[in-house]
Amino acid sequence: MTLNSYLGIDVGSVTTKAAIVDENGKFIDGYMTRTSGKPVNAVQKSLKNLIEQAKENYNILGVGTTGSGRNLAGALVGADVIKNEITAHAVAASTYVPGVQTILEIGGQDSKIIILRDGIVTDFAMNTVCAAGTGSFLDQQASRLNVPIQDFGEIALHSKSPARIAGRCGVFAESDLIHKQQLGYPVEDLLYGLCQALVRNYLSNLALGKEILPIVTFQGGVATNIGMVKAFEEALNTKIVVPENHQTMGAIGAALLAMENHQYNNKETKFKGFSVGDMLFNSYTNQCNGCSNNCEIITIVEGEVTSNQLNNKTDKIIARWGGTCGRWDVC
Repeated sequence: MTLNSYLGIDVGSVTTKAAIVDENGKFIDGYMTRTSGKPVNAVQKSLKNLIEQAKENYNILGVGTTGSGRNLAGALVGADVIKNEITAHAVAASTYVPGVQTILEIGGQDSKIIILRDGIVTDFAMNTVCAAGTGSFLDQQASRLNVPIQDFGEIALHSKSPARIAGRCGVFAESDLIHKQQLGYPVEDLLYGLCQALVRNYLSNLALGKEILPIVTFQGGVATNIGMVKAFEEALNTKIVVPENHQTMGAIGAALLAMENHQYNNKETKFKGFSVGDMLFNSYTNQCNGCSNNCEIITIVEGEVTSNQLNNKTDKIIARWGGTCGRWDVC
């Protein structure tokens, strides 16, 4: 059996997610893997695993990419739509959680807040610089306390008197945690104290001056942590909705955007096929000396092509960016 469907890919700094939705926008399947500093490999692995675990054949009618590596992923697979994470998460949340007005999203290396009114994004904020406001912060501190990250939330919920940990800065938070650990605080109090610290950091930075109204959804990898969910519910005094596929909402949103684009334009997809998962790609970097900007140009090629052969084998170049004047653009 062949299923008409849409593919979404979300390439983040920590994880890469892929999702399949059908013609009605229903989630069919998804896959998540560590990016591990190799986004090309992560995208290829995601495609191969989606096919391996598929229960039916996918006839891909459109592809969307999002995340920090959306342009790279789009060039690799042949995306029809390339959108930022704000748009992708907002579309997915609006589709799967009708009436949502606030989206809390915390990933491995950044965090976001998205304000929606009547299904339209009216405000948003992103944090990409403060370590104390990300999932990696919790991951590192859990490792320090010798607690598996998958058990973090459950253990934190046993806290009776959470430790008050300074959460305005990752460095100060770590120092404060070590100090309280040496004073003999129970592990569960330290863990829930960390949850509360991250929530305070999030609300005092990203959410400052924003009207947080229900329905509130919590998306991203950190939403798996039930300690964080409870800490947000206590701080906001409202119920937090964690979507079933909260970790892949960005990829689902990208797939929904591809569906919308296809249904509106009715154009044939640019998707190169799942065989992209087995192709060989290489990347090269060079500095342009054409002007005082000295732009760093990144070139992605298909197959075995040396840096000296690039100008003679332009048909092998699938993407090139980094320039500011358009001189290096690939049409």
